Amino acid sequence: MADPTPSRKVYAQDALAWLDQHMPLVGASIVTSLPDVSELRALDLAAWQDWFVTAAEKCALATDPHGIAVFYQTDAKINGRWVDKSALVHRGVARTALVPVFHWIVLRGGDLKRGGSRAQYSHLLGFSQHALLNLALGLPDVIADAGPTTWTRGMGLYACETACNAVQKLTPTRTIVDPFCGHGSVLAVANAMGLDAVGVELGQRRAQRARNLTHSALALGEPRREKLSASDPATSP
Repeated sequence: MADPTPSRKVYAQDALAWLDQHMPLVGASIVTSLPDVSELRALDLAAWQDWFVTAAEKCALATDPHGIAVFYQTDAKINGRWVDKSALVHRGVARTALVPVFHWIVLRGGDLKRGGSRAQYSHLLGFSQHALLNLALGLPDVIADAGPTTWTRGMGLYACETACNAVQKLTPTRTIVDPFCGHGSVLAVANAMGLDAVGVELGQRRAQRARNLTHSALALGEPRREKLSASDPATSP
């Protein structure tokens, strides 16, 4: 008998409140990218860092003990200072029982650009209570190209595939939860790989896109800038 079509649910609400209501996420791993300070305009840099650390902690706490909490984060240069988001993720997860399983580097691919506020690479970090990195699988430490994306801050197709592949190979969990799902790239890739997917996104327009995005549309995606209105924020503190 053929496997049923993977499911997808997207909730239009605050991510941290949703996690509080639904943890623990039995049978699920988390794959997500926590919002940048530019997406939380009500917070200054210090307040955003505190929020970011708490968000990483809650994602870790919500993950099934046999699953993996995966974070895709791009470092930024803010007010003349370098902000290491991987360090912030580690700070939050260190408050829990999860430990590092992998720390991979994802390059943007294509021609490298000088300057700019964002790094030309991203961190792909995995944490778990029980999952272990199987070196025999030959999973890469460096992903040469993040892949196509639907917007400039979105998680690229190849990065999503690498993260979901790690969940499939290293854990028994078969549901991917993205509490900050944006346009739904992680959800589309998870479904294409036979995994159920759950997304949370405060912005109504983004949530609708996340319900409808397909793997093929993501593969054809072109980076673009998204202008957020007060009625459709990325998230809220």
